[in-house]
Amino acid sequence: MPEPISVFLVDDHTLVRRGFRRLLEDDPGIRVVGEAGDGQEAIDAVAVLKPDVVVMDFALPSMNGAVATRRIRDLSPATAVLILSMHEEAAYVRNCLEAGARGYLLKNAMDLELVSAVRRAAAGERVLDPRLGRLEENADPAPSLTTRELEVLQLIVHGKSNKDIATVLGLSANTIAVHRANIMQALCIHNTAELVVYAIRKGLVNIA
Repeated sequence: MPEPISVFLVDDHTLVRRGFRRLLEDDPGIRVVGEAGDGQEAIDAVAVLKPDVVVMDFALPSMNGAVATRRIRDLSPATAVLILSMHEEAAYVRNCLEAGARGYLLKNAMDLELVSAVRRAAAGERVLDPRLGRLEENADPAPSLTTRELEVLQLIVHGKSNKDIATVLGLSANTIAVHRANIMQALCIHNTAELVVYAIRKGLVNIA
């Protein structure tokens, strides 16, 4: 008998995680090996547990699902990440897939077929919610930012100062200032207000 698919759940709402756990564990071929309420906690746990699939909400405290996906894929390349999101805009979907996510499902779907999606992701399939519009292949992609730059950008959008961001990320304020300058240069943007609008429009950050 094959080993059950190991799944790690990431969502900042305990009741949501509990519901997903019950749904998944009704299938004897799936085993939930852990849960986390934020991105960093998930990254730390996945590095140890190396689950087959991570089911992760896009809107996480301090770090969105795309950034967390990049970090998880760096630490555990064999782990498939399945993003659940309220956002159906193509920019959000593309950002998550480019970060290495195996799938993207709309969280507000009443008939969310999570068990099937987990099985397909574990088998190596790309899983996209059928309610999503066709991704525009010719759409202008957002300029590439590093994982650290995306973490800094997330905190800028949340109104944090360089000093605040430095404290959160364990870096110096000068280093954060360099990251901020590099982000603006990469995006050809010259003030924070424009940066915030651009980041939200392109789905680079979580605004929840």
